[in-house]
Amino acid sequence: MPTTTSKQKRNGKRTRNLFDPSSKKPFQLSRSKIDLFQQCRRCFHLDRRLGVARPRMPPFTLNSAVDALLKREFDEYREQQRPHPIMVENQIDAVPFQHPDLDTWRSNFKGVRFHHEPTNLIISGAVDDVWINPKGELLIVDYKATASKERLITLDTKWRQGYKRQLEIYQWLFRMNGFSVSNSSFIVYANAEKDRDAFNGELKFKLQLIEHVGDTEWVEQTVIDAHACLMSDEIPDAADDCEYCGYWEAALEVTGRALVSE
Repeated sequence: MPTTTSKQKRNGKRTRNLFDPSSKKPFQLSRSKIDLFQQCRRCFHLDRRLGVARPRMPPFTLNSAVDALLKREFDEYREQQRPHPIMVENQIDAVPFQHPDLDTWRSNFKGVRFHHEPTNLIISGAVDDVWINPKGELLIVDYKATASKERLITLDTKWRQGYKRQLEIYQWLFRMNGFSVSNSSFIVYANAEKDRDAFNGELKFKLQLIEHVGDTEWVEQTVIDAHACLMSDEIPDAADDCEYCGYWEAALEVTGRALVSE
């Protein structure tokens, strides 16, 4: 007979860090889980309430390497309180922001946090960078890496809408923590060049700065709606375009039973 631990691993379930409607303790909800709620309420409820998460994607280690190097690069200009060349090139009147909590804000396990008292949820998100302009307004910045044929990358594609929401949640978090935050936010996009003659043991990237004028009006109501979803015992309907729910429903229809047995 399998142990409880092995059975939980086999079934893909977990029992820790799940939302308990009867608990009075604040419950932490990350920026990525709010985005999951917006993608598919059923997946969100299964994940945070019932412990059944979507299958994990393999880690994007190359993207993580680019993030780390960009942070190191911008930190040099932060120490000097000078604008990075990409800021000068794009006429951004700002410098990287110095703050004792910057490392905490960047940490995936801590991040920027705000206790939303009406729902008793602690909303958190790990930001890549923060700049500051002469008005004392913070500019929220995220780093992205890709290898795209697009010469000029835009955020107008359907699958990049999540990047906009990500920046806006960060803007909201900093505002809730008492900071003056500009509506302008930025993505530093590192695009790997694929038209070179050979690899030669290195990748070359072109940096592009993409501005996004954020609108955070949606964030608080979304937090309230996500909390209501967690409080409900009813599993929501799947989003029409959710590939994960579509797979499970198709598999159930073909096999006539759940794929994972007790």
